[in-house]
Amino acid sequence: MYRRHFIATSLLASVGGVTHATTAGGRTILVLGDSLSAEYGLKRGSGWVALLEQRLQASKISASVVNASISGDTTSGGVSRLGALLAQHKPSHVIIELGANDALRGLPLELTRDNLKQMTRMAQKAGARVLLLGMQMPPNYGRDYSERFSAMFAEVTKADKAALVPFFLKGVADASDSMRLFQADRIHPTAQAHPQLLDNVWPELQKLLK
Repeated sequence: MYRRHFIATSLLASVGGVTHATTAGGRTILVLGDSLSAEYGLKRGSGWVALLEQRLQASKISASVVNASISGDTTSGGVSRLGALLAQHKPSHVIIELGANDALRGLPLELTRDNLKQMTRMAQKAGARVLLLGMQMPPNYGRDYSERFSAMFAEVTKADKAALVPFFLKGVADASDSMRLFQADRIHPTAQAHPQLLDNVWPELQKLLK
């Protein structure tokens, strides 16, 4: 049930902007995402990106975090913004959490795939290591489309030797009691769910930071 609602989330408009952690050391992690990473409906500082900053500190990993996520963003929006972000922040790592809004808008998978590839290659060309956060579509999109959408992320990371989290919402969207992990709109994860989102990202990011 949740996955159907989740896809509706990302077009909800909210004011987005770049937020920064305190600079530490020479490494910078840039997060380019949509409402899941922009703390939509959450108290500032309770989303998974803010929790990432805390975990880096607790793990004594010297890195700063730049959250450039905007609710409602698409992969095309990400492509248009990424060049300036790379030039400004010169990240050592880029986490890309985009794609669900493309599906909601009925954009061709080929366009989404090409945009993900372009962002991955732009970041790599700028010297950053890339981590893609994969998503899944609900069954009502059709089995064929859902399978191709999910596989798209693996195709991009395999072709460009980037890292992948297969399903960013694992343990949340597919939990047996998933509705308790969402806000009243039944769309956006609650603050309670965001530690799980970070736990999904952390193992792959940790590998890239070594």
